[in-house]
Amino acid sequence: MHPEVVQDHPGSCPKCGMSLETRGGEVSQEDAEYRAMRRRFWVSAALSLPVIGLAALEMMPGQPLEGRFSMRFVSWIELVFVTPVVLWGGFWFFERGFLSVIRRSLNMFTLIALGVGVAYLYSVAGTVFPALFPEALKGHEGQVPIYFEAAAVITVLVILGQVLELKARTQTSDAIRSLLNLAPKMARLIRPDGTEADTPLDEVKRGDKLRVRPGEKIPTDGVVLEGASSVDESMVTGESIPVEKAKGLKVIGGTVNGTGSLVMQAERVGSETLLSQIVHMVSEAQRSRAPIQRMADAVAGYFVPLVIFTAVVTAVVWGFFGPEPRVAYALVNAVAVLIIACPCALGLATPMSIMVGVGRGALEGILIKNAESLEIFRKVDTLIFDKTGTLTEGKPQLISVLPAPNINESDFLRFAGSLERGSEHPLAQAIVKGAEAKGVSLGDSKDFKSITGKGVAGAIDGKVYFLGNQKWMEELGVSTQSFVSKADELRKDGQTVMFLAKDRQVLGILGVADAIKASTPEAIQMLHKEGLCLIMVTGDNQLTAEAVAKKLGIDEVKAGALPEEKGKIIKELQAQGRQVAMAGDGVNDAPALAQANVGIAMGSGTDVAMESAGVTLVKGDLRGIAKARKLSRGTMKNIRQNLFFAFIYNILGVPMAAGVLYPFFGILLSPIIASAAMSLSSVSVVGNALRLRRLKI
Repeated sequence: MHPEVVQDHPGSCPKCGMSLETRGGEVSQEDAEYRAMRRRFWVSAALSLPVIGLAALEMMPGQPLEGRFSMRFVSWIELVFVTPVVLWGGFWFFERGFLSVIRRSLNMFTLIALGVGVAYLYSVAGTVFPALFPEALKGHEGQVPIYFEAAAVITVLVILGQVLELKARTQTSDAIRSLLNLAPKMARLIRPDGTEADTPLDEVKRGDKLRVRPGEKIPTDGVVLEGASSVDESMVTGESIPVEKAKGLKVIGGTVNGTGSLVMQAERVGSETLLSQIVHMVSEAQRSRAPIQRMADAVAGYFVPLVIFTAVVTAVVWGFFGPEPRVAYALVNAVAVLIIACPCALGLATPMSIMVGVGRGALEGILIKNAESLEIFRKVDTLIFDKTGTLTEGKPQLISVLPAPNINESDFLRFAGSLERGSEHPLAQAIVKGAEAKGVSLGDSKDFKSITGKGVAGAIDGKVYFLGNQKWMEELGVSTQSFVSKADELRKDGQTVMFLAKDRQVLGILGVADAIKASTPEAIQMLHKEGLCLIMVTGDNQLTAEAVAKKLGIDEVKAGALPEEKGKIIKELQAQGRQVAMAGDGVNDAPALAQANVGIAMGSGTDVAMESAGVTLVKGDLRGIAKARKLSRGTMKNIRQNLFFAFIYNILGVPMAAGVLYPFFGILLSPIIASAAMSLSSVSVVGNALRLRRLKI
């Protein structure tokens, strides 16, 4: 199935003929198709049994049917039973085979339709119009050899292969299905007049107040207005420890409330929720095609015409040089070539592994945006990450306040806090919260300006203040000499230092520190074992960055980097021949994430970052990168195994079906055995792909 093919109704892919898959995590259509195909299989199998029985009796020693029924009568019985099998049971592949010719995109259904169609029509003609055939072709009782049992069994085996494939696809959708089932069907709506009522989830609107009772699922993404409770977010983040929620904190739809009662305000509803975005991302990734698939597509493009040519050559050679009855041998071997060479396994090799691999990652909180990212990830040798929110919690706190000797601490914090109220940067919020925690009353700043990567400026009480890093102060012509030594001491302790200035004079410095995530040290060790070169690129001062890097064992540090410089650093590394992955969580990381060979967004970050990245770690845990690499290696190994099975099967099967072994060993491959082998190859590919569900990452 080609992911670029999109239509508003179910059907088959115009390129490969395979069933189109539903988008956005909807699985009901796939289930309906599976049930319909399963019904076709059982009905066709039941109708084929009498035909197989009659064919078996014909070949038994002593000829049990001789003297009781004429062979012509047996042929008519077989025609009655086989016709609904081929025309009803096999209608779907005849339709797809016909469309492949109309669309000039020959595929596996072209071969199946040709093989079964030729065997069936030949047998019908031999039964209804035997006089049209030469006497040399006729056998016992003057009956033309017929192959109804071959047409029936091939049809049943092809349907069985499709049933197994649809069943496997349904199983690969388990990840999506389990995610969809996380969302509750109803929400407890609090009306403006204070009354409450259970409301269908799809009727909840942004801004609605909802009550979440103990043990209930959070209906949608939002913020807590009242109450306190612990919420189990493991089904979304994979983190087993419940998260404490109180007023002002965010909650995720689909997570389970603990023993407390919460009143929340809906912020994201419908397709905007994190759960819906995860479902959509997993669904789209399962539809995407890896670069390795291009090789399989290119081979398949030449393969089908080559097989048809081989079948024609086989028929000609057997028709002129084979033993009597030559026409029968020519027909049987040509049909066997068409059937055994069906590239079902080749078509399934890559997409089945991608579907299962992406679903496996989703269950671990690793969301793969497309198959290309999954394939490239195993080749990555350099990992770049930001500090704040990636290595650290992303919740910095104000640690140090060092005003100049002539300024008291309260006034100093009032100036700094009032200035930072206009900024949404985590460091700014840390200063605001730190000032408020000390009882400082903050005001507003006028003419506020935020200079990305440098700092902020604004007017307070008619005076212009500047708050930012040392580099910016020097650009403004502000002397920082009196605070340099104190600033360096704070940086060596891992604190980010900011200077507050007025009238080209430093009023003091602030030290903000962001706690390193508890999982980060272990993640760094895991990534080193993976052989990755780890580089931290941050806008922080060199001393602060080096202090954090030394504590964690990071290989290289690039400090004082502006957002646009991160992309340049990645380009330089790529020019050296490196495969670069970038992990980040902020809006300013989005260009770098897009530039990297593989962008990795932390699930705790912004939507822009997640949209720009090829991989999203729902938990925001760097250990997920090591897991994603294992998943990438496991999936690509699985794909190579599948392609090997598909190629080796055709390399060996086609010559055998053409009768290459007959002159030496007297061995011929009947169409029935060919169809069984074809089905077995598809089953082996599907079974091998499903092994990925048990991959240890």
